[in-house]
Amino acid sequence: MIGIDLFCGAGGMTLGAKFSGIDVLYAIENDKDAAKTYQTNNDDVILLECDIREIKSIPVSRNSELVVFGGPPCQGFSTSNQRTRNKKNPNNWLFKEFIRLVRSFKPLPDWVVFENVKGFSETENGEFLNEVFEQLAGLGYCISHSVLNAADFGIPQKRSRFFAIGSLHGKKISFPSMNSLSPVTVKQAIEDLPSLANGDSFISKEYRYSPRTDYVKLLRGNATVALNNHVTRNSELVLKRYTYIPQGGNWEDIPDRLMKNYKDKSRCHTGIYHRLNEDEPSIVIGNYRKNMLIHPWENRGLSVREAARLQSFPDWYVFEGSIGFQQQQVGNAVPPLLAREIFSLILNQS
Repeated sequence: MIGIDLFCGAGGMTLGAKFSGIDVLYAIENDKDAAKTYQTNNDDVILLECDIREIKSIPVSRNSELVVFGGPPCQGFSTSNQRTRNKKNPNNWLFKEFIRLVRSFKPLPDWVVFENVKGFSETENGEFLNEVFEQLAGLGYCISHSVLNAADFGIPQKRSRFFAIGSLHGKKISFPSMNSLSPVTVKQAIEDLPSLANGDSFISKEYRYSPRTDYVKLLRGNATVALNNHVTRNSELVLKRYTYIPQGGNWEDIPDRLMKNYKDKSRCHTGIYHRLNEDEPSIVIGNYRKNMLIHPWENRGLSVREAARLQSFPDWYVFEGSIGFQQQQVGNAVPPLLAREIFSLILNQS
């Protein structure tokens, strides 16, 4: 099977497709830093670095089944974003570009995979979701869909994503509720990574010790050093706040005298100043710098590599750009091992 990634970002979906045995031929990405990361790690894929609206069609000669996949920008559909979670946000309509390019293939792709945040199915009372379904069904696709939690598939993160799989040949997909793996905890996922301090920035650093879990063995592979050991430099005030927060705690544990710059401390989101619990999967790795997500046992934010581990990126995967852009790429990505589950479902039907 061959594949095309329409909103590739840093490459989480592409990596999952490759893990399952799909030959990814083309990818599209408009963000220059995400595109650089993608190209660094996927030099075998033709990357079209441009706005998807500029592309009329993608020439593909086919002697294998084709799967077209992607997740249009999802910030406008996030349940934590009530300000632009509506029809007025122009980026909320980029899913139409996904459908337009699917329609441009002659013959049509055998499979399509549409991915987004859970909130996509809820925004505007499901109007966006219904339009995607109606458009794909009008092209002849049989649609199967589900919301899957990454933690149910051996990934150390409670992250729910919406997936719709379309088959041009009338095949229905039965989504598993979870696999047989035990939950992977934060400690199991990152405890071998280097000890770091506030503001550290090491391109590479030695691991603390050999892998102790199957998850770490899988992601380390043949790597001999950890890459992208970059930590945001927080102020002394922020670091002092960290000291009051136990594992699993958040801003509510910080004394009021240290939160005086907040007009109304009680309006903080529960994910603000959250210290990860080492004995559970992580909460969502989204904008973890803005949320001040705290390392479970060190008083600092997460490094890029630690966040990438919790997202299931292998350790050889290099993130490019400044630390802020690296953090954004990791947070926006689809966990590669979750994407692998989706593509494996398709391959089992082909």
